[in-house]
Amino acid sequence: MGAPLESLRPQVTAPEWERRVDLAACYRLAAMYGWDDLVFTHVSARVPGPGHHFLINPYGMTFDEITASSLVKIDLDGRKVGASPYEVNPAGFTIHSAIHAARADAACVMHLHTLDGIALSAQRDGVLPISQQSMLVLSSLAYHDYEGIALDEDEKPRLVRDLGDRDFLMLRNHGLLTVGDSVATAFLNMYLFQSVCTIQLRAQAGGRELLRVPADVLAGGRAQWKAVTRNVGGGIAWPALLRKLDRHDPTWRT
Repeated sequence: MGAPLESLRPQVTAPEWERRVDLAACYRLAAMYGWDDLVFTHVSARVPGPGHHFLINPYGMTFDEITASSLVKIDLDGRKVGASPYEVNPAGFTIHSAIHAARADAACVMHLHTLDGIALSAQRDGVLPISQQSMLVLSSLAYHDYEGIALDEDEKPRLVRDLGDRDFLMLRNHGLLTVGDSVATAFLNMYLFQSVCTIQLRAQAGGRELLRVPADVLAGGRAQWKAVTRNVGGGIAWPALLRKLDRHDPTWRT
């Protein structure tokens, strides 16, 4: 399974194409950082405009194969909108559709099964305030208990309830999820979330008492992060990440 022979760029609006390019970049970056799980996780993004349409990966493609044109446009029920030679996994959209439907600000929903993310999600205490990175995550973190593989529509209300207005969701015994008002911000949130998990597991492996960030410092973490990112979220790093991808393999833009 490869990229389509013909680019979809002339067939879609400019805002949709821009969203396709960003989402394809997100998939490629996830592969580059080793966050992919063969073909079994998803990143979805809302298509700009009044319709409730979304972009998601073709089922069966690895993340390093995704291109802007190969992304499939679907509705909230996971059904294809328009012609596409590729199929999707409707069950894989269960979590994403629930969040997109409930959160108008969730332009992008990123869900991963990284080994460190799953390992930490199995710890009863969850994320500990032991790193600079954890300050931002803890300021907007929620947890959702494991109910089995996410195929059951009945789970959606509980998932939405547990996430609330947060940007980071730890799916117990399952993995990590982030949302963002752009693909760039959802990706940066995941980069931080994944870093928090790796740092904590390594610190715990040291076998010594862990120092916690003082509560008063922790409380100011979100404001400090906004200052560091100049209030543009993932946009601060996104152009450099796209250049990194282009140096590696520019076919994601096709």
